[in-house]
Amino acid sequence: MSDASDESSVGGLSPYQRELRKRFLAAPQVAAPAPWRQVFDPYVAVGGLLGIGFGVDPGSGGDLVMVVSHDGHGLFDAVTGERIARDRDPDPEGDVPDGPDLSCPGLGPLEGVRVRIAGLYGGGLHTSASGGWSVDVVAPDWPHERVLLSGDGGMPHRGPHGEKWWHVFHSRWSELRAVGFSPSGRTLAVATSSDLTLWTRAEERQDG
Repeated sequence: MSDASDESSVGGLSPYQRELRKRFLAAPQVAAPAPWRQVFDPYVAVGGLLGIGFGVDPGSGGDLVMVVSHDGHGLFDAVTGERIARDRDPDPEGDVPDGPDLSCPGLGPLEGVRVRIAGLYGGGLHTSASGGWSVDVVAPDWPHERVLLSGDGGMPHRGPHGEKWWHVFHSRWSELRAVGFSPSGRTLAVATSSDLTLWTRAEERQDG
């Protein structure tokens, strides 16, 4: 079989697209830059993950991550990584986000709140956050997808890797379900069909 990076396998691409693909293929996976900190070491396993959504802790105001899987629902603190609630047998009427708003009933501190879930059933997470951060998914060696984090509002094809953009996740063994930031911009999440990876950063004060 030919190598995935063989130029003969990408006929029809423009010279610019070929060069961009080569840049992505050459970029090694690296740690996210400051102020981002990875929450798990390196991820938490969630078999049969269907999707994730964000909520706000009514007590602390911090980000919470709700995970929906074939094994039920779970809720994680996005800063500590602690699993703070678990429901292995949710009500069948809300066990998956297949309704018009793609939401599921919250649990634990989010009980009584509908949480929108992005993943296998559709939907999406924020692709940009305050401070000029953005996230992109590329697949130069499809079906293996890569998550690129960019700073200063830069696109991943501008500036050097490791300074303006970072290849922070490579989905080699599972399918991506959802990638993006929390509404607050303090959490970056990557959910696959088998695990959840989180990064967190301290809240930035905005002037004016």
